[in-house]
Amino acid sequence: MTASPRQPKTERIEVRTTAATRALIDRAVEESATDRSTFVLESATREARRVLADRTSFQLDEDGQREWERINAEPARDLPGLRRLLARSTPFTEA
Repeated sequence: MTASPRQPKTERIEVRTTAATRALIDRAVEESATDRSTFVLESATREARRVLADRTSFQLDEDGQREWERINAEPARDLPGLRRLLARSTPFTEA
């Protein structure tokens, strides 16, 4: 998620690069009709989400652990649509 236009940007990220990489990014920026900061930030944010989506292990602080336990202690909701779907025969096995 990129920062919304209403949120002030208070943090700074600095990166060093080669002239060739900068030229490549600048060419892409021109084609995207945006500015370099927006282009780099949106690209990095998209990649960060992709990396984090594949995580299989998460560590929680104490408050997060308590909240996780509270949520998991709640009874499961009845979802009639899901119940009907799971009751249907599967096309992947022979009848």
